[in-house]
Amino acid sequence: MDIFYAILGLIILVLAGDALVRGAVNLALRLGIPALIVSLTIVSFGTSAPELFISIGAILDNAPGIAIGNVVGSNTANVLLVLGIPALISGIDTHLSDTRRSYVVMVFASLWFIALCFFGPLIWVHGLLLLGVLAVILTDQTREARLHMRAGANTEDEDQVEGADPSMPWPKIVMFLALGLVGLPIGANLLVDAAVNIATAMGVSETVIGLTLVAIGTSLPELATTIMAALRRHAEIALGNVIGSNMFNLLAIIGISSFFGEIPVGQSFLSFDLWVMLAATLVLGPFILLRINMTRVMGGILTALYVGYIVIVLV
Repeated sequence: MDIFYAILGLIILVLAGDALVRGAVNLALRLGIPALIVSLTIVSFGTSAPELFISIGAILDNAPGIAIGNVVGSNTANVLLVLGIPALISGIDTHLSDTRRSYVVMVFASLWFIALCFFGPLIWVHGLLLLGVLAVILTDQTREARLHMRAGANTEDEDQVEGADPSMPWPKIVMFLALGLVGLPIGANLLVDAAVNIATAMGVSETVIGLTLVAIGTSLPELATTIMAALRRHAEIALGNVIGSNMFNLLAIIGISSFFGEIPVGQSFLSFDLWVMLAATLVLGPFILLRINMTRVMGGILTALYVGYIVIVLV
């Protein structure tokens, strides 16, 4: 039954997260917030809502290992699995995209997060430092995007914003917001409780469950999006999806969660898991900075590396 509840929780989280994004995006557009700002902030934050509610729920349920395990595990999965499988299926033409600036920012965010972990446990002070960096990044991204728009290099098109529907009526917007805000805590509670029970039954730590079961589950929406982007030859969307998700996981999810209770950083994180996450991040370097295509062979290697990591964690 715990496995059933875990799957049910994941399904509710995915559906509720999608509903919240749709409701929030269209509410913002109706209120006159520019589509550019909506894309950079509301969409990115909304797609990370499942991870946020899981982390908060885990801390409130006295299982903080799931909170940090979910974030670190998700970031590792986002690179090795979420990019690996689409590359294995069809390859990703990374030479057609330019996400170098965002990638460098993601590397900095990863190093900043790792540095703070060595001064753990993570508390609200660390949360402020993480959220402060996120605020600077979003401000800079907004400024850069506006400069491109003024130069005519970009156009603001509401239809290209994820979840945007300019004709969506107010009652439907309210319905989506309600479904998201109600569904997310319900799904998170189901998944966290089930994950704790599964960990107990298997004789493994909650942290391991966070790094594996929970992390893979919360990465499924990004995987689906990236597969479709790769099949349609939209490499920039595929890479941007992973880069944006990883930055929000480290800076926003842990940043906000730290206000609900301290998050201990176990020795296994300091000696192994954080460095695997950083190594996965650096593996992307040649493909993004040098614009080397991710071939099917490379996709297979990335996927195999992730499977190997999971085996090591579980053993």
